[in-house]
Amino acid sequence: MNKIGITTTVPIEILLAAGYQPVDLNNVFITTPNPERLINIAERAGFPLNCCSWIKGIYGACLEHKIDTVLGVTTGDCSNTVMLMEVLKLKGIKTIPFAYPDRPDAQLMEPALEALAKTLNTTLDAAEGVREELKSCRRLALKLDELTWKQGVASGLENHLWLVSSSDFNQDYHKYQKELKELVEKCLKRPPYPPDWLRIAYIGVPSVYGQDLYKYLETKGARVVFNEIQRQFAMPHPGNSLAEQYSNYTYPYSIYDRLKDITAELKKRRVDGVIHYVQAFCHRGIGDIIFRNKLKLPILTLEGNDEFSLTHHLKTRVEAFLDMLQRSRRRNKTLQEV
Repeated sequence: MNKIGITTTVPIEILLAAGYQPVDLNNVFITTPNPERLINIAERAGFPLNCCSWIKGIYGACLEHKIDTVLGVTTGDCSNTVMLMEVLKLKGIKTIPFAYPDRPDAQLMEPALEALAKTLNTTLDAAEGVREELKSCRRLALKLDELTWKQGVASGLENHLWLVSSSDFNQDYHKYQKELKELVEKCLKRPPYPPDWLRIAYIGVPSVYGQDLYKYLETKGARVVFNEIQRQFAMPHPGNSLAEQYSNYTYPYSIYDRLKDITAELKKRRVDGVIHYVQAFCHRGIGDIIFRNKLKLPILTLEGNDEFSLTHHLKTRVEAFLDMLQRSRRRNKTLQEV
Protein backbone atom coordinates (compact mmCIF):
# COMPACT_ATOMS: atom_id res chain seq x y z
CA MET A 1 0.00 0.00 0.00
CA ASN A 2 1.15 3.52 -0.75
CA LYS A 3 1.60 5.65 2.36
CA ILE A 4 -0.41 8.83 2.83
CA GLY A 5 0.40 11.20 5.65
CA ILE A 6 -2.45 12.67 7.69
CA THR A 7 -2.26 15.79 9.86
CA THR A 8 -5.01 14.73 12.29
CA THR A 9 -7.81 12.17 12.51
CA VAL A 10 -9.57 11.97 9.13
CA PRO A 11 -12.03 9.51 7.56
CA ILE A 12 -9.36 6.83 7.14
CA GLU A 13 -11.99 4.38 5.93
CA ILE A 14 -11.89 6.24 2.61
CA LEU A 15 -8.09 6.17 2.50
CA LEU A 16 -7.99 2.44 3.19
CA ALA A 17 -10.71 1.80 0.61
CA ALA A 18 -8.56 3.67 -1.92
CA GLY A 19 -5.58 1.42 -1.19
CA TYR A 20 -3.57 3.85 0.93
CA GLN A 21 -1.81 3.19 4.23
CA PRO A 22 -2.62 6.16 6.51
CA VAL A 23 0.29 7.50 8.57
CA ASP A 24 -0.54 9.93 11.39
CA LEU A 25 2.37 12.35 11.15
CA ASN A 26 1.73 13.61 14.70
CA ASN A 27 2.41 10.14 16.07
CA VAL A 28 5.50 9.73 13.88
CA PHE A 29 6.83 13.03 15.19
CA ILE A 30 6.18 12.53 18.89
CA THR A 31 7.40 8.91 19.02
CA THR A 32 10.65 9.49 17.18
CA PRO A 33 13.68 9.08 19.49
CA ASN A 34 14.73 12.69 18.86
CA PRO A 35 11.74 14.91 18.06
CA GLU A 36 13.88 18.04 18.43
CA ARG A 37 15.71 17.03 15.26
CA LEU A 38 12.47 17.09 13.24
CA ILE A 39 11.71 20.56 14.60
CA ASN A 40 15.21 21.67 13.61
CA ILE A 41 14.57 20.48 10.03
CA ALA A 42 11.55 22.79 9.87
CA GLU A 43 13.32 25.75 11.47
CA ARG A 44 16.26 25.42 9.07
CA ALA A 45 13.70 25.52 6.26
CA GLY A 46 12.43 28.85 7.61
CA PHE A 47 9.56 27.97 9.94
CA PRO A 48 9.41 30.69 12.64
CA LEU A 49 10.31 30.02 16.25
CA ASN A 50 6.83 31.10 17.36
CA CYS A 51 5.12 28.44 15.24
CA CYS A 52 3.53 25.40 16.90
CA SER A 53 5.98 22.54 17.44
CA TRP A 54 3.47 20.03 16.09
CA ILE A 55 3.35 21.80 12.70
CA LYS A 56 7.13 21.90 12.55
CA GLY A 57 7.34 18.29 13.67
CA ILE A 58 4.90 17.19 10.97
CA TYR A 59 6.97 18.98 8.34
CA GLY A 60 10.16 17.34 9.59
CA ALA A 61 8.48 13.92 9.70
CA CYS A 62 7.34 14.26 6.07
CA LEU A 63 10.87 14.95 4.88
CA GLU A 64 12.57 12.47 7.20
CA HIS A 65 10.25 9.59 6.25
CA LYS A 66 9.95 10.56 2.58
CA ILE A 67 6.15 10.91 2.65
CA ASP A 68 5.13 11.97 -0.87
CA THR A 69 1.38 12.51 -0.29
CA VAL A 70 -0.30 14.31 2.61
CA LEU A 71 -4.00 14.69 3.40
CA GLY A 72 -4.34 17.89 5.40
CA VAL A 73 -7.40 19.04 7.32
CA THR A 74 -8.01 22.66 6.35
CA THR A 75 -11.12 23.26 8.49
CA GLY A 76 -11.70 21.68 11.88
CA ASP A 77 -8.14 21.34 13.13
CA CYS A 78 -5.07 23.56 13.10
CA SER A 79 -5.18 27.05 11.59
CA ASN A 80 -1.58 26.60 10.34
CA THR A 81 -2.26 23.49 8.25
CA VAL A 82 -3.18 25.42 5.10
CA MET A 83 0.20 27.16 4.97
CA LEU A 84 1.99 23.95 5.94
CA MET A 85 0.46 22.32 2.88
CA GLU A 86 1.68 25.20 0.71
CA VAL A 87 5.24 24.66 1.92
CA LEU A 88 4.95 20.91 1.40
CA LYS A 89 3.91 21.61 -2.21
CA LEU A 90 7.08 23.66 -2.59
CA LYS A 91 9.03 20.55 -1.58
CA GLY A 92 7.30 18.45 -4.24
CA ILE A 93 4.91 16.69 -1.86
CA LYS A 94 1.38 16.13 -3.14
CA THR A 95 -1.23 17.64 -0.81
CA ILE A 96 -4.93 16.82 -0.63
CA PRO A 97 -7.23 19.10 1.38
CA PHE A 98 -10.13 17.88 3.49
CA ALA A 99 -12.51 20.22 5.31
CA TYR A 100 -14.89 19.18 8.05
CA PRO A 101 -18.24 21.02 7.84
CA ASP A 102 -18.63 24.02 10.11
CA ARG A 103 -21.12 22.14 12.27
CA PRO A 104 -21.83 18.46 13.05
CA ASP A 105 -24.45 17.58 10.46
CA ALA A 106 -24.49 14.28 8.56
CA GLN A 107 -26.17 15.93 5.57
CA LEU A 108 -23.25 18.36 5.32
CA MET A 109 -20.69 15.63 5.97
CA GLU A 110 -21.97 13.34 3.21
CA PRO A 111 -20.86 15.54 0.25
CA ALA A 112 -17.50 16.21 1.90
CA LEU A 113 -16.90 12.46 2.18
CA GLU A 114 -18.08 11.86 -1.38
CA ALA A 115 -15.71 14.53 -2.69
CA LEU A 116 -12.78 12.96 -0.82
CA ALA A 117 -13.67 9.50 -2.09
CA LYS A 118 -13.84 10.81 -5.67
CA THR A 119 -10.45 12.52 -5.29
CA LEU A 120 -8.92 9.23 -4.14
CA ASN A 121 -10.65 7.17 -6.84
CA THR A 122 -12.86 5.15 -4.54
CA THR A 123 -16.49 5.20 -3.37
CA LEU A 124 -18.38 5.71 -0.15
CA ASP A 125 -19.82 2.21 -0.48
CA ALA A 126 -16.30 0.80 -0.43
CA ALA A 127 -15.44 3.00 2.57
CA GLU A 128 -18.55 1.78 4.41
CA GLY A 129 -17.24 -1.75 3.96
CA VAL A 130 -13.94 -0.73 5.56
CA ARG A 131 -15.89 0.92 8.39
CA GLU A 132 -17.41 -2.45 9.20
CA GLU A 133 -13.92 -4.01 9.27
CA LEU A 134 -12.64 -1.34 11.67
CA LYS A 135 -15.50 -1.68 14.14
CA SER A 136 -13.78 -4.48 16.05
CA CYS A 137 -10.65 -2.32 16.47
CA ARG A 138 -12.68 0.61 17.72
CA ARG A 139 -14.69 -1.59 20.11
CA LEU A 140 -11.44 -2.90 21.62
CA ALA A 141 -10.13 0.63 22.07
CA LEU A 142 -13.34 1.63 23.85
CA LYS A 143 -13.17 -1.56 25.93
CA LEU A 144 -9.71 -0.47 27.10
CA ASP A 145 -11.21 2.91 27.95
CA GLU A 146 -13.83 1.20 30.11
CA LEU A 147 -11.14 -0.89 31.80
CA THR A 148 -9.41 2.38 32.65
CA TRP A 149 -12.23 4.33 34.29
CA LYS A 150 -14.69 1.63 35.35
CA GLN A 151 -12.69 -1.46 36.30
CA GLY A 152 -9.50 0.44 37.12
CA VAL A 153 -7.18 -2.19 35.64
CA ALA A 154 -5.74 -0.21 32.69
CA SER A 155 -3.52 2.81 33.19
CA GLY A 156 -4.12 6.32 31.90
CA LEU A 157 -0.96 5.98 29.82
CA GLU A 158 -2.12 2.77 28.16
CA ASN A 159 -5.44 4.46 27.53
CA HIS A 160 -3.70 7.43 25.92
CA LEU A 161 -1.33 5.41 23.76
CA TRP A 162 -3.92 3.04 22.30
CA LEU A 163 -6.71 5.57 21.84
CA VAL A 164 -4.46 8.19 20.26
CA SER A 165 -3.16 5.49 17.93
CA SER A 166 -6.66 4.82 16.62
CA SER A 167 -6.17 7.79 14.28
CA ASP A 168 -4.21 5.47 11.96
CA PHE A 169 -4.24 2.20 13.97
CA ASN A 170 -0.44 2.31 14.09
CA GLN A 171 -0.46 2.04 10.28
CA ASP A 172 -1.70 -1.58 10.42
CA TYR A 173 -5.18 -2.20 11.83
CA HIS A 174 -4.82 -5.99 11.79
CA LYS A 175 -1.71 -5.83 13.97
CA TYR A 176 -3.30 -3.11 16.12
CA GLN A 177 -6.32 -5.31 16.81
CA LYS A 178 -4.19 -8.34 17.69
CA GLU A 179 -1.91 -6.44 20.07
CA LEU A 180 -4.73 -4.50 21.71
CA LYS A 181 -6.71 -7.69 22.27
CA GLU A 182 -3.68 -9.16 24.05
CA LEU A 183 -3.39 -6.05 26.24
CA VAL A 184 -7.09 -6.14 27.16
CA GLU A 185 -6.77 -9.79 28.19
CA LYS A 186 -3.69 -8.91 30.25
CA CYS A 187 -5.50 -6.02 31.96
CA LEU A 188 -8.40 -8.27 32.96
CA LYS A 189 -5.98 -10.36 35.06
CA ARG A 190 -4.62 -7.38 37.01
CA PRO A 191 -5.69 -6.12 40.43
CA PRO A 192 -7.40 -2.71 40.22
CA TYR A 193 -5.78 0.58 41.17
CA PRO A 194 -6.33 1.67 44.80
CA PRO A 195 -9.81 3.20 45.15
CA ASP A 196 -8.49 6.23 47.04
CA TRP A 197 -6.30 7.46 44.18
CA LEU A 198 -7.34 10.77 42.63
CA ARG A 199 -9.25 10.51 39.38
CA ILE A 200 -8.03 12.99 36.75
CA ALA A 201 -9.47 14.01 33.39
CA TYR A 202 -7.14 15.11 30.61
CA ILE A 203 -8.78 17.43 28.07
CA GLY A 204 -7.30 19.15 25.05
CA VAL A 205 -4.94 17.97 22.36
CA PRO A 206 -2.34 15.29 23.22
CA SER A 207 0.67 16.93 24.85
CA VAL A 208 4.32 17.09 23.84
CA TYR A 209 5.23 15.56 27.21
CA GLY A 210 4.59 12.06 25.88
CA GLN A 211 4.51 9.54 28.70
CA ASP A 212 5.95 11.80 31.41
CA LEU A 213 2.73 13.40 32.64
CA TYR A 214 0.88 10.10 33.06
CA LYS A 215 3.79 8.45 34.86
CA TYR A 216 4.35 11.42 37.16
CA LEU A 217 0.68 11.53 38.17
CA GLU A 218 0.87 7.90 39.24
CA THR A 219 3.89 8.57 41.45
CA LYS A 220 1.63 11.00 43.32
CA GLY A 221 -1.37 8.71 43.78
CA ALA A 222 -3.41 10.04 40.86
CA ARG A 223 -4.36 8.58 37.52
CA VAL A 224 -6.02 9.72 34.32
CA VAL A 225 -9.44 8.12 33.83
CA PHE A 226 -10.52 10.27 30.87
CA ASN A 227 -8.51 11.25 27.80
CA GLU A 228 -10.91 13.48 25.93
CA ILE A 229 -9.55 13.89 22.39
CA GLN A 230 -7.86 10.50 22.34
CA ARG A 231 -11.21 8.85 23.12
CA GLN A 232 -12.81 10.80 20.28
CA PHE A 233 -10.23 9.35 17.88
CA ALA A 234 -11.71 5.92 18.69
CA MET A 235 -15.17 7.12 17.53
CA PRO A 236 -17.23 6.41 20.66
CA HIS A 237 -20.48 7.25 18.82
CA PRO A 238 -20.21 5.54 15.41
CA GLY A 239 -23.80 6.08 14.29
CA ASN A 240 -25.24 4.24 11.31
CA SER A 241 -23.01 5.57 8.56
CA LEU A 242 -19.64 7.15 7.87
CA ALA A 243 -21.32 10.56 7.68
CA GLU A 244 -22.94 10.10 11.09
CA GLN A 245 -19.72 8.76 12.60
CA TYR A 246 -17.69 11.81 11.62
CA SER A 247 -20.51 14.15 12.60
CA ASN A 248 -20.56 12.62 16.09
CA TYR A 249 -16.78 13.04 16.35
CA THR A 250 -16.53 16.23 18.44
CA TYR A 251 -12.98 17.51 17.89
CA PRO A 252 -13.47 19.43 14.58
CA TYR A 253 -16.52 21.35 15.75
CA SER A 254 -17.51 23.99 18.29
CA ILE A 255 -16.04 23.84 21.77
CA TYR A 256 -19.62 23.71 23.05
CA ASP A 257 -20.11 20.38 21.25
CA ARG A 258 -16.99 19.14 23.03
CA LEU A 259 -18.32 20.47 26.34
CA LYS A 260 -21.44 18.31 26.14
CA ASP A 261 -19.29 15.20 25.80
CA ILE A 262 -16.76 16.30 28.44
CA THR A 263 -19.38 17.26 31.03
CA ALA A 264 -21.19 13.94 30.72
CA GLU A 265 -17.96 11.95 30.98
CA LEU A 266 -16.64 13.89 34.00
CA LYS A 267 -19.76 12.98 35.93
CA LYS A 268 -19.87 9.36 34.78
CA ARG A 269 -16.18 8.78 35.56
CA ARG A 270 -16.35 10.50 38.99
CA VAL A 271 -13.50 12.85 38.15
CA ASP A 272 -11.85 14.88 40.93
CA GLY A 273 -9.99 17.40 38.79
CA VAL A 274 -9.18 18.36 35.20
CA ILE A 275 -5.87 18.96 33.46
CA HIS A 276 -6.31 21.07 30.33
CA TYR A 277 -3.34 20.97 27.99
CA VAL A 278 -2.87 23.81 25.52
CA GLN A 279 -0.17 24.01 22.86
CA ALA A 280 1.81 27.23 22.68
CA PHE A 281 0.87 29.45 19.73
CA CYS A 282 -2.34 27.45 19.14
CA HIS A 283 -5.70 29.20 18.73
CA ARG A 284 -7.38 26.43 20.74
CA GLY A 285 -5.68 27.72 23.87
CA ILE A 286 -8.24 30.54 23.99
CA GLY A 287 -10.86 27.88 24.74
CA ASP A 288 -9.42 27.63 28.24
CA ILE A 289 -11.55 30.68 29.08
CA ILE A 290 -14.70 28.73 28.24
CA PHE A 291 -13.66 25.54 30.01
CA ARG A 292 -12.90 27.48 33.20
CA ASN A 293 -16.28 29.15 33.01
CA LYS A 294 -18.36 26.08 32.21
CA LEU A 295 -16.71 23.13 33.98
CA LYS A 296 -17.57 22.82 37.65
CA LEU A 297 -14.35 21.11 38.70
CA PRO A 298 -10.87 22.40 39.57
CA ILE A 299 -8.77 22.88 36.43
CA LEU A 300 -5.00 22.97 35.98
CA THR A 301 -3.96 24.44 32.62
CA LEU A 302 -0.59 23.32 31.29
CA GLU A 303 0.96 24.95 28.24
CA GLY A 304 3.67 23.16 26.29
CA ASN A 305 5.75 23.87 23.23
CA ASP A 306 8.96 21.96 22.61
CA GLU A 307 9.70 20.51 26.06
CA PHE A 308 9.34 16.77 25.57
CA SER A 309 9.36 15.93 29.26
CA LEU A 310 7.96 17.56 32.40
CA THR A 311 10.20 20.31 33.73
CA HIS A 312 10.76 20.78 37.47
CA HIS A 313 8.47 23.82 37.34
CA LEU A 314 5.65 21.81 35.73
CA LYS A 315 6.06 18.98 38.22
CA THR A 316 5.72 21.49 41.06
CA ARG A 317 2.51 22.88 39.57
CA VAL A 318 1.05 19.39 39.08
CA GLU A 319 1.97 18.36 42.62
CA ALA A 320 0.38 21.51 44.08
CA PHE A 321 -2.79 20.84 42.09
CA LEU A 322 -3.00 17.26 43.35
CA ASP A 323 -2.40 18.42 46.94
CA MET A 324 -5.30 20.84 46.58
CA LEU A 325 -7.56 18.07 45.26
CA GLN A 326 -6.61 15.79 48.16
CA ARG A 327 -7.37 18.52 50.70
CA SER A 328 -10.70 19.20 49.02
CA ARG A 329 -11.60 15.51 49.09
CA ARG A 330 -10.74 15.21 52.80
CA ARG A 331 -12.75 18.34 53.59
CA ASN A 332 -15.80 17.02 51.73
CA LYS A 333 -15.52 13.68 53.48
CA THR A 334 -15.42 15.40 56.88
CA LEU A 335 -18.50 17.47 56.02
CA GLN A 336 -20.39 14.35 54.98
CA GLU A 337 -19.53 12.65 58.27
CA VAL A 338 -20.77 15.58 60.37
